[in-house]
Formats: sequence, structure tokens, C-alpha cells
Amino acid sequence: MIAVIEYGAGNLGSVVNALTHLGVPHVVTDDRATILAADGVIFPGVGATADTMANLRARGLVPVIAEAVERERPFLGICVGQQVLFSTSDEGARHDCLDVLRGEVRRFPDDLIVPHMGWNGVRRRHEHPLFAGIPDGAEFYFVHSYYVAPVDDALVLGETEYGVTFAAAIARGPLVATQFHPEKSGRWGLQLLHNFAALVERGLRIADCGLRNDEGAGHGPRPPRPASPIPQSAIRNPQSS
Repeated sequence: MIAVIEYGAGNLGSVVNALTHLGVPHVVTDDRATILAADGVIFPGVGATADTMANLRARGLVPVIAEAVERERPFLGICVGQQVLFSTSDEGARHDCLDVLRGEVRRFPDDLIVPHMGWNGVRRRHEHPLFAGIPDGAEFYFVHSYYVAPVDDALVLGETEYGVTFAAAIARGPLVATQFHPEKSGRWGLQLLHNFAALVERGLRIADCGLRNDEGAGHGPRPPRPASPIPQSAIRNPQSS
């Protein structure tokens, strides 16, 4: 079961529609217990990092997100949901973000047209199950004026060129995040969301986040996962969206 964090993000409906199209059961929630009980978490986002942080604080979600990451279950941040995972942002007055990952959010150089909006290719640094079945250089949909600059360059999973080379996707164990919007990226975006759901279904942990696409190879059969403690009445199935 995937929990989609509800905090007023503008792209939440698009994410839910994509999951519904793929037949992925999910629950949209800002409830701590429900988020922490989920097998995986999606953290969507559009807009400004300062507004996002204000909304997260207002709903008491800052410590919840940190705890969800610490529990080492698959976690996908999207767009601003990627940016605020880092330490600070220069958007507006410099301000603190979640500091789950060390690094900062920077504005594109002044000589570039912003926002960077439209389709652009993502070159992978290495293979990862999140991109299984997706060709290197596949195009995804972007709309942003800021980008993340991780302290640890090894976090960068995929990169894109727009005046500068920036991190379009990052990964640390079961935590992954994208600057682009997979829910608006057609075939390859749906494939990426399908891959994330597959990681959730497998119960991905840090040891399973190797640099290979042969999913589960060498790990042997997995024991059955326990039933989700999330009430069935809270779950959005494909027929009920």
C-alpha cells in the first residue's frame, strides 16, 4: 500500500490519477499513523519550497517525513517533493528545508529563461530499478526554476542539461526523488511509477538497491508480506478514484 502525502500540493490529483491508471492501491493522507504504516510513500509537490515547508509544518508532517525515510521503506519525492528533502533553499529568502539529504536548492543562472518547462532528456549515472525498462536519455516533463545541488555527488542517479547540468533524479537506498513530473511524462513516466510500485510490492530495502535491473536476482524467494494495517475504507482502488 502506498501513502500519498496530502499537504495541499497542486499535483496530487495528477499523481493519484496516474496510480489509478496503473491499478496501484493507494491512500491520500496527512495522518501520521497511516503514512508510517504504509509499505511505500509518495511525496508530491509543486510551487515554492517556503510554501511547501509552511504547509508541512502546519500539518505536523516534518517529523513524519523524516521518520518515514528512517524506516527505510520505498519513498518517492516528486519535483518540490525532491527539493525540500535537502538542507536549505535559496528560493526567496534563504530558508531551511527538511535536511533529510545534505545539499541546497539553487536558482538557475539569470541568463536562462525560467521556468525550465517542457520535455528534456535524463541521462543516467548508473542503472537502478526505478528506471527499469526506460531507455537512457528518455524524456520527461519538467517545470521548475530551481534545482538541487547535493553535497554528496553519489546521490545523483540521473542528470539533465539546461544551461547547467543538474540532478534530475537522486537515490539513497530506498529513497528516490525526481525533479521532473513522472505523472505528467507519458509512457516513461508511467513506467517509472510502475517501477516504484513494484519496489514497494517487493518490500525494497537498502540491501536490494543495487545497481542492476534484474529485479530480485540472487535474493531467492521472499516471504509473504504482512497485511497492511491501513483500514480498507481508506484505500483508493482503481475503481473508486
